[in-house]
Amino acid sequence: MFIEQGLKSENKFWKYILGSVIIIFTSLLGQIPLLVTLLYETFVNGKPYPASNEAIMRFFEPNFTLFLIMISFVFIMLGIILVVRYLHHQTILSVTTSRNKVDWNRIVFSFLIWAAFTIVSTLIFYYYNPSDFVINFKPVPFAILALIGIILIPIQTSSEEYIFRGYLMQGFANLAKNKWFPLLMTSLIFGGMHWYNPEVAKIGPIILVYYIGTGLFLGIITLMDEGMELALGFHAANNLIGALLVTSDWSAFQTHSIFKDISDPSAGLDVILPVVIIYPILLFIFSKKYNWTNWKEKLTGKIQVK
Repeated sequence: MFIEQGLKSENKFWKYILGSVIIIFTSLLGQIPLLVTLLYETFVNGKPYPASNEAIMRFFEPNFTLFLIMISFVFIMLGIILVVRYLHHQTILSVTTSRNKVDWNRIVFSFLIWAAFTIVSTLIFYYYNPSDFVINFKPVPFAILALIGIILIPIQTSSEEYIFRGYLMQGFANLAKNKWFPLLMTSLIFGGMHWYNPEVAKIGPIILVYYIGTGLFLGIITLMDEGMELALGFHAANNLIGALLVTSDWSAFQTHSIFKDISDPSAGLDVILPVVIIYPILLFIFSKKYNWTNWKEKLTGKIQVK
């Protein structure tokens, strides 16, 4: 069973606190290239230092900004590997899946189904509300964006999944000895992590319903499927396809995407629809494809420490 793979008597909860501190430290190390580049532009080239995160996102050319931000997740992933292997003495496979090896077919299936939905829904929104979009496509910048995105965005999304649906999921299970508490806590923390996203400032706290709901969805498919493969594929598709398709002046990622959303941000169907309709449909599809049963036990049952 996936969540039980980290539940060993020597895996005390303090180790997860220490491990989290180490991962945060590697995240700070990963931000050094961005900081050094900002300081260089400020002191050498005379540009005023950006006064906010939003200003930082606009300080450099969008592809370069994306590259600098994504590099920090390479450090985070290395931190996760070090913590899992040398602090907890587990394999990376044990925080990935309960299967004997990673099921890449699951990752690809989840990626493709969410990529298809994202593309189709974006085109529908564009068809019915063309005045809300402008064509932002420029071949060379888009090609560079695609290269950066294909290489680095899956590292970003995977590092987040390893933290929340892998490492912390098992850590909270170690603390609570049940499944509902890790599911709830990782979802709330995942949603709260997005509090400083510019979307929250523009749309309001209501968008946290989407972020927390997404965390809950990812946690459910991880517990039901006994592994993170579906969550890894979904998260990669969500961020990569989103970055390639649509940007806006108020989104977290400023990219050379195909479309630019110029509408006034509001908490509409795009916030509520996925949580209350689309995610349940996906759960139904996954459950039928992978023969999920015993939902109550897998999502709320008690667990025993070895």
